[in-house]
Amino acid sequence: MPESDGGAPRQHVALSTSCLFLADPPETFRVASELGYDSVEVLVTHQRMTQLTHELLDASQQYQVPISAIHAPTLFFTQQVWGRPWTKIQMAAKMVEQTGAEVVVAHPPFAWQPKYGKSFVEGVRALSEMTGVKIAVENMYPWRLAGKELQMYRPHWDPRKFDYDWVTWDFSHASIAQVNSLEAIRELRPRLGHIHLTDGNDGGTSDEHLLPGHGQQPVAESLNFLADHGWDGVIGVEVNTRSAKDEDERASMLAESLAFARGHFRPGLGA
Repeated sequence: MPESDGGAPRQHVALSTSCLFLADPPETFRVASELGYDSVEVLVTHQRMTQLTHELLDASQQYQVPISAIHAPTLFFTQQVWGRPWTKIQMAAKMVEQTGAEVVVAHPPFAWQPKYGKSFVEGVRALSEMTGVKIAVENMYPWRLAGKELQMYRPHWDPRKFDYDWVTWDFSHASIAQVNSLEAIRELRPRLGHIHLTDGNDGGTSDEHLLPGHGQQPVAESLNFLADHGWDGVIGVEVNTRSAKDEDERASMLAESLAFARGHFRPGLGA
């Protein structure tokens, strides 16, 4: 992984495989290489190749782009991947070790997983200590139905309420939850392990994953703040490109997201 230069904060931007949803993982490595991303974040899904370390490493070697983060299959649509809840995180931690990545990204348990949810905070810490792998729990959001908020995550969708060692902050999720990301990141900075760079329209019901700067979250200000304070984690671009008409438009969206990260993760801009 790149080192910071002359004491300046390390500027490291990863491209998530989720940005090229349903494409084979090597396509993400190819695009990351062509656009100048520093690494790839692998979202483990039903796609067999996302689960196979040796094939991911082959793609990494082919395009000379390292793997910096493994997103465990703890999403709603990946419930059948890798079996039981703790197995998912254990296998993601093993993949981090095998690929040389820096962090596991994990979602909190769902409401229908009460036993898992009860032991989650302590269990994540114990697994991290046992493996030496950074496991960063991602902020989620309340689900809304007929004007009512439903608590669908255990112990809660907001990781600030618990003493996780490491947290992943997602701007699109913060948008749905109507949380000011700059305030949250100021609070979380000592234990902020990872960023999902995206955006959203605050208070909506859809997880939009807009390009950064295309929504209402203080994304630029948050990056400015982190740069000013020497944060050295990975900024993982996780935007929705399904509206792109073709590969060129998709590449333009991803290049814009990378330029946003490079332009705003710089000290001295003020936040």
